[in-house]
Amino acid sequence: MGNLKRNFFSDDQRLRLKVISCDVLYREICLCSAYSPNITNLDFLPKGLHDNPDIMRAEVQKKIDETDESVFDAIVLGYALCSRGTAGIKARGIPLIIPRAHDCIALFLGSNQRYLEYFNEHPGTYYYTSGWFERSGGKIVVERKVQDGFGLGKKYEEYVKKYGEDNAKYLIEFENSWIENYSQVAFIDIDFVKFLNYNKEAKKIAEERKWNYDEIEGNIRLIKNLIDAEWDEEEFLVVPPGEEIFASYDEKIIISKKQ
Repeated sequence: MGNLKRNFFSDDQRLRLKVISCDVLYREICLCSAYSPNITNLDFLPKGLHDNPDIMRAEVQKKIDETDESVFDAIVLGYALCSRGTAGIKARGIPLIIPRAHDCIALFLGSNQRYLEYFNEHPGTYYYTSGWFERSGGKIVVERKVQDGFGLGKKYEEYVKKYGEDNAKYLIEFENSWIENYSQVAFIDIDFVKFLNYNKEAKKIAEERKWNYDEIEGNIRLIKNLIDAEWDEEEFLVVPPGEEIFASYDEKIIISKKQ
């Protein structure tokens, strides 16, 4: 294992980083930036972009393309693979860094390994963080579903207008069927936001749905390392200028190749 920063910059170089992140990570990114030796400019995009990975990809790429590369040394993404929403994103004239993770739960738990272990031991778990409550109202909504990116997630009236009433009813039922696969709420509690008491809200949701409830100690190590340029090659992908992110469908999760 090695820090990929050395492939592009000197060890003691203080970097100017453009951070483009989902706003579900807002508090964590801001905290890590405040304590980082690097100089960061933060740009947050709404969590709702995850409803359609194609739109998310386009919006993130737009932010990358708008970046003044004469000002920054690199761009870091506060995203994971996210239903393949970051697959296809291209680095332009400066390196692009992204965590090797399937989704942001690994970022809140501190590692892919920890997420995988909990996932395997507790199937059917719906995860919450403080950012989830603050950026989506904390409700279990149809927008968080395995069908993300297939043109769903619109209001019933929009379905009726586009597909007719019978088809609209079917689509709404289909969207909500994913909830049947869940039986537990897990709240990821991170030290510096414990005082917000969002765990009580998560527990209330579990009780309302008659699901099990668990609290997991969060860890922002990966987020901190992302901002501090501690880019271990097993945990981060550094995309060289001119290359594109691809899903690798193996333990690496993502790779980059020439366009």
